[in-house]
Amino acid sequence: MSVPLHRGLRHVALRVTNLARSRAFYEQLLGMKVVWEPDSDNVYFSSGPDNFALHQIPPFELAAYQPLKGQLLDHVGVILESPEAVDRMYQEVEPRLQQLGGQVVKPPKQHRDGSYSFYFSDPDGNAIQALYEPTISKLEFTRKG
Repeated sequence: MSVPLHRGLRHVALRVTNLARSRAFYEQLLGMKVVWEPDSDNVYFSSGPDNFALHQIPPFELAAYQPLKGQLLDHVGVILESPEAVDRMYQEVEPRLQQLGGQVVKPPKQHRDGSYSFYFSDPDGNAIQALYEPTISKLEFTRKG
């Protein structure tokens, strides 16, 4: 296929064990803005060109919920404009992570491909990469309408 049939992977949805705690984490730490809250078990966020959803694991499943020893989803990422922006974000979020239920997974590191990032986790252990990637970080996204 020479031309993609899509416009990018810009929607991620996660099931969470405590929607209020996870909502606070993503709003306060990543500055996500609510764009739709259809009911008390679902919230949809955006930071511009993306859509991110949190879905409360239903009570009848939550009682028997056994988190996996390892996560099937390796990580999700947020793109930053420069290596310096990665360092600024690390310095800003690192002291707040524990109070919001997360933790640093890997400190900032230069990668072989020229990218630079650090990893942290949300309250349910989902890994998030704060990433400067030389090609993607230079792209400009605009909102129509």
